[in-house]
Parts: sequence; C-alpha cells; structure tokens
Amino acid sequence: MMEQVPGALGTSASLALRLGQTIFSSASLLFMCLDVEFYNYTSFSYLVTVMALVTPWSVSLALIDAYSVFMKCLPRQPRVLLIVIVGDWVYTKALSFLSLAAACSTASVTSLLVNVGTPYCWSKLCSRYQFSAAMAFLSWFLSFASTLFNLWLLPSL
Repeated sequence: MMEQVPGALGTSASLALRLGQTIFSSASLLFMCLDVEFYNYTSFSYLVTVMALVTPWSVSLALIDAYSVFMKCLPRQPRVLLIVIVGDWVYTKALSFLSLAAACSTASVTSLLVNVGTPYCWSKLCSRYQFSAAMAFLSWFLSFASTLFNLWLLPSL
C-alpha cells in the first residue's frame, strides 16, 4: 500500500505548491512582458521563454492535484504515478534548472543596469525586472520542493 507523503501528488500541500508555482511563474512572465523592450537583453528573453514553458506544466499538475483533492481521489495507479513522477523529475532536470539560471541571469543583468545608471534602466523598469527575477526564483524553489516530495513516492511504487 502506498503511503501518504505530505506534499506528494494528490495532497492539499502539493496543490498549494503547484498553485504557488503557477502564480509565481505567471507573475514573472507578466512583469517581464509589461515592458515591450525586454527582448533587447538576452537574459530577459531567456527568462520569458523559460517561464512560458514552466507555466503550462505547473497549471497542468495543479489541475491534477485539484482534481485529486476536491474529488478525494488520490491517484493510486502505479502507471499514472510513475508518469507524473518521471515527468516531474525530467521537468526539474530541464526546465526547473533553466528557470533558476534565467532568474539568476536576469537578476545579475538588472543589477548591472542599475549600477550603470538611468540611461539604460530607469528605476521603475529595473524594479519590475528585479521583481520578475524574484518571482522566477520563488517558482523554481516551489517546483524543486514539490519534485522532491514526489520522488519520495517512487520507492512505494
């Protein structure tokens, strides 16, 4: 029998983690795209691309968790769990670490632009870039945590 791991797929803690990922990745994408000139810097374009890939994955897993929590039907089929766990692991290996890299590069470029001065980045715009990088980092942190919780389910399969 599969044990109930807090934060694993199908629990309310997992739903909270996935909703947090969705909110933070969407906020990062939104705040970066509010400026039409984000494409002038490669790291900003990189962040937008990665967050555009992270958001649908987070939404789809949040929907699975919401269904499991509200219908009180935990996914107990080993095949379903294996697909989600392996998919989440691959996601973490690929998109999650790419989102961490994008958040770090965006934060460093924004810091550089702030230090160079106002001709390159006025304060309101740089604040928005910094906020977007912070949201991307929080999204990465939550996705990494939820993946670790799901990996704890693997031995029970």
